[in-house]
Parts: sequence; structure tokens; C-alpha cells
Amino acid sequence: MKNILEKAGGFGGGLLGFSSISAIISTSGAVTGLSAAGITSGLATVGTVVGGGMMAGVVVSAAIPIAGVAVGVGIIKGINKLTQSKNGI
Repeated sequence: MKNILEKAGGFGGGLLGFSSISAIISTSGAVTGLSAAGITSGLATVGTVVGGGMMAGVVVSAAIPIAGVAVGVGIIKGINKLTQSKNGI
């Protein structure tokens, strides 16, 4: 059961991270939207946050859903530990 909950937490965190980065990329560039020009300018804009260009934007954009998965799994594991300690298990 714990394994299923951890996978669900990871999926939820990843989904939240992916949807948020999609929104950021599509609205942050000079060209809005999810066309090729919109994605390119959005990635370039996100990349400038860390002092790079479009490739840095790809790295930052990939890191956000991965961090979301880690946070989701961490929350589920933390909840499991709290409930186990309350139940004396």
C-alpha cells in the first residue's frame, strides 16, 4: 500500500510540475502560446533566469517536474512516518 501511495505522490507532484512549467513556458516568452516560436522564446526566457539561453531553459524546465516528484514522494513518506509513529508501529 505504501508503494502505491508513493507512486501516487510522485505522479501528482510530477503532474503539478509539468503543468506549471508548461504554463510558464507558454506565457513567459516574447511570443506567447505553445507554437514552436512560443516554446523557443519561453525556454530562452526561463534560461535567462540562470544566466543562460534556451538550453539552460530546457535544463531548468526539466528540473521542475523532477523536483515536484521528489516533493510528492517526500510528503507521502512523511505522512506515513507520522501515522506510524502515532499508531505505535
